[in-house]
Amino acid sequence: MDEYRLDGRSILILEDEYLIAMDVEQSCLEWGASEVTILRSLDQMRDQPLDQPRFDAAIVDLRLGGESTTYFARELARRRIPFVFATGLSDVGELAESFPDVPVIGKPYSGDELVRILAAVIARSRSSCSA
Repeated sequence: MDEYRLDGRSILILEDEYLIAMDVEQSCLEWGASEVTILRSLDQMRDQPLDQPRFDAAIVDLRLGGESTTYFARELARRRIPFVFATGLSDVGELAESFPDVPVIGKPYSGDELVRILAAVIARSRSSCSA
């Protein structure tokens, strides 16, 4: 695979498209994640506080059921939880300003491509925390 892995990590996937979510979940598990949680709506997010369970990283669809997830992404950033955006939207200029260090992966993507980028973001965040 790659030098980056998800070994033992707990990953949160915010994705409202069932088949995409299942593909990404499988890729996360193949890359060594110990646990993957899929939430398909903002209502489910509100029922699952970030602390319980504790997620090591997240894959965030920019829109769930037509609602923006940027407020949730801000909370992830505030808590220093590494994440990537995965979106089918073509106009993502606002994200570059608000989240300059967060990769934005456009749909369609392969699950492996997405997870490889997430694993690199996790590795980068770990090295910046220990610096």
